[in-house]
Amino acid sequence: MSTETQSHSGQSKKAAASGWIGSALEYYDFFIYAQAAALIFPLIMFDKSDPQMAIIGALGTYAVGYVARPIGAFVLGAWGDKHGRKNVLVLCMLLMGFSTMAVAVLPTYQQVGIVAPSLLMVLRLVQGFAVAGEISGASSMIMEHAPLGRRGYLGSFTLQGTQFGQILAAAVFLPLAHFLSEEAFHSWGWRIPFALSAFVVVAGYFIRKRVDETHTAADNPEGDQGSPVAAAWRDSRGSMIRVFCMALTNIVAVTTAIFGATYATNKDYGIGFHADVYLWIPLLGNLVAVIVIPVVGNLSDKIGRRPCLMVSTIACGLMSYGYLWAISTHSVPLAIIFSLVMWGAVYQGYNAVFPAFYPEQFPAKNRVSGMAISQNMGTVASSAMVLVFPLVAGPGSSHGHVIFTVGTITLALCVIACLGAFFSPETYRFRAEDLDIPGSKPLPKAEYMALRDQAIAEAKSAKVSA
Repeated sequence: MSTETQSHSGQSKKAAASGWIGSALEYYDFFIYAQAAALIFPLIMFDKSDPQMAIIGALGTYAVGYVARPIGAFVLGAWGDKHGRKNVLVLCMLLMGFSTMAVAVLPTYQQVGIVAPSLLMVLRLVQGFAVAGEISGASSMIMEHAPLGRRGYLGSFTLQGTQFGQILAAAVFLPLAHFLSEEAFHSWGWRIPFALSAFVVVAGYFIRKRVDETHTAADNPEGDQGSPVAAAWRDSRGSMIRVFCMALTNIVAVTTAIFGATYATNKDYGIGFHADVYLWIPLLGNLVAVIVIPVVGNLSDKIGRRPCLMVSTIACGLMSYGYLWAISTHSVPLAIIFSLVMWGAVYQGYNAVFPAFYPEQFPAKNRVSGMAISQNMGTVASSAMVLVFPLVAGPGSSHGHVIFTVGTITLALCVIACLGAFFSPETYRFRAEDLDIPGSKPLPKAEYMALRDQAIAEAKSAKVSA
């Protein structure tokens, strides 16, 4: 095998590892922050004399991270297109890492008063801002480094990292909450998960510094195309609208992990699942997802991106009725089974594929901007349903009303996402450089499969020689 082939294979692996570890840090942070917002911050970061406002304030600082994502998408997307994928990924890693570590040393409300929640909100804004450029930058870099026939497989590691980050966070956070005394956990124990993110940041920084800039970004002189954001909207408006629609599939996560948890554990809904038991449902789902994601990513290199996305979105939308019904039966095992199938397996038909499919929809000069803006706007729009669900199917509603109303909204957004995939061009048999050429044609299936087999053989050979 040639030195050039070995180098290409090595850069593909480094790019995949870079995307994996960045996504792992992102969702490690989101998980520990979500747990702290529910369990710790109302007690130490806000005025305890008004418990209701303390809870609202803690959850509000969590939500503000999503508010910052569209801003980050515009700024960091343009940065990635003008200054390179590697630059924006290193920047995102440092912003996410240091803002997460800083939470570990924040003073409490009892120590500095209103300054404590103010600092917490600032750090959360920085985290949300940084996250907006992470997946789009990592996905673009992996896609541009990956050989033809392996883009789906290697791109899927970006989303496998998100699931592993949540597993890692649970492995750190839950034992501390269980084994430490309440006083110790509230005093210093909760700070440990935030401080431990330092190790991930250091590892991620050095991995990302070792990845070469992709040729498509390196061949774009800084600033030669003006504003990438304006160019993306001018030249790729249809792609941005379709990606926005497909990103609405995030409603499955909102229904399963957020509203589903509230419906199952809030006593006013009349279900009564224990909160500790329900924490294991997303954890078990993520364990399944870690296994399923690379399998589906590899499948998308064989049969295409669109079939995986369309089947996943419609199936999840329909299964949301069954998932909510399972909760309404008061059966923990049944709810876990539906969650594992819907969230852990079927939903990954979307998660595993979009990191390759979305950047393939845009030309190199505005790829990060186009994906970052449209994907984050779709994610924010679907995440807003967490505020709509309690209004249209609040506590006191009959179980039938909750199942029908929330299930129908979930299915409706999934149908829109499916249509977005249906009307998107299939891209898996295009060479990366041909994605920039209007009117270019995909490779014939036989030629593509031969090149894919060659790429797999070279990857195996590189692994053996290493």
